[in-house]
Amino acid sequence: MPLVKSKEIYRHGEMEGYVAPGFDSYCLEVVQAQVIAANAENSPFLLQVTPKGLRHIGIDYFTGLAKALIQESRVPVALHLDHGTCLGEVVDCIKRGFTSVMIDGSALPFERNVELTRRVVEIAHSVDVTVEAELGRVLGKEADKEVKEGEETFTDPAEAEEFVKRTGVDSLAVSVGNVHGFYREEPSIDFPRLSKIYDCVGVPLVFHGGSGLGRQIVQKACGLGVRKINIGTLIKNAFTRGVREYIAMHPEEIDPRIVLGNAREAVVIELRSVIHIFGASGRNWI
Repeated sequence: MPLVKSKEIYRHGEMEGYVAPGFDSYCLEVVQAQVIAANAENSPFLLQVTPKGLRHIGIDYFTGLAKALIQESRVPVALHLDHGTCLGEVVDCIKRGFTSVMIDGSALPFERNVELTRRVVEIAHSVDVTVEAELGRVLGKEADKEVKEGEETFTDPAEAEEFVKRTGVDSLAVSVGNVHGFYREEPSIDFPRLSKIYDCVGVPLVFHGGSGLGRQIVQKACGLGVRKINIGTLIKNAFTRGVREYIAMHPEEIDPRIVLGNAREAVVIELRSVIHIFGASGRNWI
């Protein structure tokens, strides 16, 4: 299956009423688990990686691996840079065939965020690559960024409208009570704010911090313009749990392929569950 643009997945999600999963990548087995789970569920998805992930794996190693697995996939896949922080990171990924990139200027003052995002949009759109940006600051830690309690800021609908108009961005990650990492309490999403944002911007919205969101919240968010929800913490937790449990039960095992294979299967199980919650099962249009 050739790569698709994330906007194609979002368009289909809007028509069919589901949220696309954005799965973050950390190693070979996690990327394999994404493709296995999505094909088992017949679900489109975004195969994502952060700059930190690229530094760990190596950008050329990761790109080659991801493209090889995607080529074997039977479902639509967008290859997406998550939380790109500068123009150089974005351009490096575009040159290597990523079909979707995120530029995260949410920690910058509004005008600088606009300027950086607009520049990325100009470059990406010239080669038909989709761009995601972020406005507002989501509580928690993701990649190299951490927003501590009291530092988070919800997305302002009026600012979001101005931001989208001035940048031409294709999708917008918002802060409306979503949290990076596991939720310590029952998730409390500001749905009235989310509704106002969508009415103002008219582009697909994105939630960062989807680990632990239930079906009811996801369905309501989907009806208010959310077309993608990112999953990262859940993947890391499932993978490391799979390693620990297997070693605890088989302390004599020294073959990393067996240990990591068990961890991969643990991730597959979790991702298949997420795909169901997001309403994305059986949404393959190929």
